[in-house]
Amino acid sequence: MAAITKYPEPLIFGLDIGTRSIVGTVGYKEAEKFNVVAMAVKFHDSRSMIDGQIHDINKVSEDIIYVKNELEKQLGGRKLKDVCIAAAGRVLKTAVGHGDYTFDDNTEITQEYIHSIDLIGVEKAHDIILKELHENSEETKYYCVGYTAIKYYLNDYEILNLEGHRGIKIGADILATFLPEEVVSSLYTAVEKADLYVSNLTLEPIAAINVAIPENFRLLNIALLDVGAGTSDICITRDGSIIGYGMIPSAGDELTETLIKKYLVDFDTAEKLKMVSPKKKAVTYKDIMGISHKITPDEIFKTLASVKDEITKKIADKIIELNGGIPVSAVFVVGGGGKLDGFTDVLARMLKLPEERVALRGQEVMHNINFLVEDIKKDPLYVTPIGICLNYFDQKNNFIFVTVNGDRVKLYNNDKLTIFDAAVQYGLPNEHIFPKRGKDLTFKINGKNRIVRGLNGEAAIIKRNDNVVGMNALIEANDKIDIVKSTAGEPAKALLGSLPEYAGTLEFIVNDAKIICPKFAVVNGAPETESYNIKDGDDIEMQNYYLLNQLLTFMDVKPEGKIYVNNKEAVLDEKVYENFVVSWSDEVKYDDLPEATEADKEKIKEKTNEKEDNSDSKTVNAEVLTKDDSEITMHVMVNNKPFTLTGKNEYRFVDAMDASAFDMSSMKGSRLETKIDGVHAEFIDLIHEGANIEIYWEK
Repeated sequence: MAAITKYPEPLIFGLDIGTRSIVGTVGYKEAEKFNVVAMAVKFHDSRSMIDGQIHDINKVSEDIIYVKNELEKQLGGRKLKDVCIAAAGRVLKTAVGHGDYTFDDNTEITQEYIHSIDLIGVEKAHDIILKELHENSEETKYYCVGYTAIKYYLNDYEILNLEGHRGIKIGADILATFLPEEVVSSLYTAVEKADLYVSNLTLEPIAAINVAIPENFRLLNIALLDVGAGTSDICITRDGSIIGYGMIPSAGDELTETLIKKYLVDFDTAEKLKMVSPKKKAVTYKDIMGISHKITPDEIFKTLASVKDEITKKIADKIIELNGGIPVSAVFVVGGGGKLDGFTDVLARMLKLPEERVALRGQEVMHNINFLVEDIKKDPLYVTPIGICLNYFDQKNNFIFVTVNGDRVKLYNNDKLTIFDAAVQYGLPNEHIFPKRGKDLTFKINGKNRIVRGLNGEAAIIKRNDNVVGMNALIEANDKIDIVKSTAGEPAKALLGSLPEYAGTLEFIVNDAKIICPKFAVVNGAPETESYNIKDGDDIEMQNYYLLNQLLTFMDVKPEGKIYVNNKEAVLDEKVYENFVVSWSDEVKYDDLPEATEADKEKIKEKTNEKEDNSDSKTVNAEVLTKDDSEITMHVMVNNKPFTLTGKNEYRFVDAMDASAFDMSSMKGSRLETKIDGVHAEFIDLIHEGANIEIYWEK
């Protein structure tokens, strides 16, 4: 091969590290053309690679060094340092994960929301892979290398495109593909031992598809089949994108091994017999005993027929499986294994396709490839090696490294990697990424369910290269990412007095005087004040009446003699509704009514801040009061206006409220606020001379 000493930059070096051989390619891009300026091949002397997987790193590294040295000679001594490589598709795992999200209300769907459910679907697919590994007692770590949306859903109905629609719930079925860590690690190690740096890593089927199936062909339902020595890699395209990857661990070596056993020859002799031209009349070979034999190509092909049928049947079945249970429209075949005489015809028969729909792709797809190397022709064997080089210019499918919270993370670059991808790969759970709502509070009010939502927590704090960014910010190789996990919000809280049903008062006419009482709430059968913290599962009933004993207890009086409600003699547990008239004789004494329930007593004690008298007397105030008892005059301010209170020996908040004629006929806010000298007060609280009274509706 002629030495090339002059060439433009950059000069791209690609290595196809295969089961049977290592192919090195060097070239440069000029406009839309890729010019190949050096090529070298090294066949493995031993089984250092089996089915696309490196088994002997040192031996593979030695072969890489040989290829590198040969290429450097062709390049006139130019040293090669950076290299593009590819991983075999045999180690891929795929799974379909369903991602969905429910909004609090009807929401317009944006690309950010769509991307988010895509990634949730990827995480669910990853969970499926992890479960499968766990069931098989495997501890291999798998990385996502690509994903495709199969279906989208809006409010549980299938839809083609979510963007711009409005809905409560969105969902997606995502096909995700994963690659094990050790495959990449072994490739990196073998290359680094050859004193090379991996500048780009892709997958072999993706490298091949870059050459064999142009973008404008991918709208069609086509399968790309790369038949190597140890594996047959499959890639399916449809509707403009790659929809699935697969492989079978059967390829050219299986045919070679059949000939070894049949004719008792070494591996190299069997390889030559396998690739014999059907145009030859006969071929002569020596077996391992040194005995010469002469056979026809037809005999060789008959020997291989059953194995060829088995391999193509497996390939056809896998293609149909990856394509959703139906055959593809056409198959493009590349790789040395596909060149076997009659291989494409048998595969077409297995797929029930016309023979012309299954074809080798070499020269036909290399219109933009110029070989500036002697004795090299455009051949299906070189599709993948050249595709590895071309992938350098379209770095959509290479691996990159980023740092997340100080740890190095390897990611498969699908050209739209975000902080979320890095966080998932790092192992940060969803609940540490998105803000969490605090626990909701659920209770009943007047027989109907009520929910108070917990507060939203803080979203994760994310920095990319010390700059604050969002979860969907794009990332590049070597980015430094720091994530402070999200927090949970406070659980929902609600005071009884904050309920709209609690606001307002009830008015009664007692001995010709208007008595204003707060509405009465019963929680789980027991009365509670407005300062009660509602608990999960509480059953709250707002009372639109007072029991007579509750009204008397609220007023802190115990009449002597008969009590009348609406001019009829009443008992203490009779219900008194708003505007009912209550009356008794003028003489009363203050007492904590023995007829009131224990719960009533406790609540009244809370309201009045009274403590039980330790004496044996059943009355709080032993003296009997009449209208002739001494009266005092008190001056107070109510809502910044002066008022004079007369006619009583003591005054309570409700007296100041009556004096100001505060309008209680209708609610003018969410709740009524009452204060004495700036401190919250109840209606029955005692007031003092010069007290500053505030009464207003809270908005």
